[in-house]
Amino acid sequence: MATDYDAIIVGARCAGSPTAMQLARQGHRVLLVDRAEFPSDTLSTHLIHPPGVAALDRWGLLDHVVASGCPPIQRYSFDFGPFTIKGSPRAYEGHSTGYAPRRTVLDKILVDGAREAGAEVREHFNVDEVVIEDGVVVGIRGHGKDGERVLERARVVIGADGRNSHVAKALETEEYNEKPRLQWSFYTYFSGLPVDGFEVRIRPSRAWAAISTNDGLTLVVCGWPYAEAGTYKADVEANYLKTFELAPEFAERVKAAKRVEPFNGGAVPNFFRKPYGPGWALVGDAGYNKDPITAMGITDAFRDVELCATALDETLTGARSHDDAMADYQRKRDGHVEPIYEFTTDLARLEPPPPETQQLLGAVHGNQEAMDDFVSVNAATLSPAEFFAPDNIGRIMGAAATR
Repeated sequence: MATDYDAIIVGARCAGSPTAMQLARQGHRVLLVDRAEFPSDTLSTHLIHPPGVAALDRWGLLDHVVASGCPPIQRYSFDFGPFTIKGSPRAYEGHSTGYAPRRTVLDKILVDGAREAGAEVREHFNVDEVVIEDGVVVGIRGHGKDGERVLERARVVIGADGRNSHVAKALETEEYNEKPRLQWSFYTYFSGLPVDGFEVRIRPSRAWAAISTNDGLTLVVCGWPYAEAGTYKADVEANYLKTFELAPEFAERVKAAKRVEPFNGGAVPNFFRKPYGPGWALVGDAGYNKDPITAMGITDAFRDVELCATALDETLTGARSHDDAMADYQRKRDGHVEPIYEFTTDLARLEPPPPETQQLLGAVHGNQEAMDDFVSVNAATLSPAEFFAPDNIGRIMGAAATR
């Protein structure tokens, strides 16, 4: 049977739809499938850091996010108890503002963008099987609402279906640099809870964050160490609210607000997967996943989309071999994210930082340039490797001594 598509993409959310859009804009015939219908919700921290916002701007989709009424996030603050580090991120391609749209809003914008670019989109479509012939992935079998099973073939099948990727599991992809689940988080939404940008509070064995989203609502996510997950889940609401008593001013704000949705949450493993093989590729959380405490998932997915789509275009046009182009994609992806992966997984342990880090954070406090740089790490506009470089630490400590 002849190949019908250049690419089939499984999963149409933050990684899949932009990949489909990019490939379709490059002139490739693309089929995008997802078991969900859009708009629909999914487990998510929502936050898009400035590099992700810049990607939306490049793609011509940022105006749609702004038009949804999602408020801009211009300041990040990290309350450690004795002091708070607050600042504005460095700009990335002219963008220093983040947004935290509901996934019901964002994913519909992305799916519509893929469709408008020329991709064929099938919602409410379940993939039953990844089809392999002579060791090469050649397509998928699946069914839509009517239950009729169909076979669709392509030159490459792309798994963009999240950390529990059906594609990755079917291919038994290699995992590496794995770390266990580190914290268990629950989140919900409140009305009448004003916040100043992206507010994070960190206390011994506890952390929570609050951020404004669509419809005048505020998302509040609260994490406990994974070892305490059973206790946390035994009475979610009571334990969630009791945590805020560690910051009385915030607890009072929550008491004055109204919870408008149920609790949602869980814990995730941390891993890298080899993101390619004969006739297949992985992008987004399907290929690389980490704890949500730094809310990097969407921003990482947007960056990986462009790396992966560029490599696949080179493969599909014959400019480079599949292995060469995709190995380059993997190398660039891993080189970019390894520092923030280590930073995130250290933070997600919810353990007191070592004394030298505590001393550094104390020196950052009150130094606005250093505070802006610290929040830039968390906003994905400055690498942790650069911030924690010995020369930079020396400058921060020297400035504190002068003060």
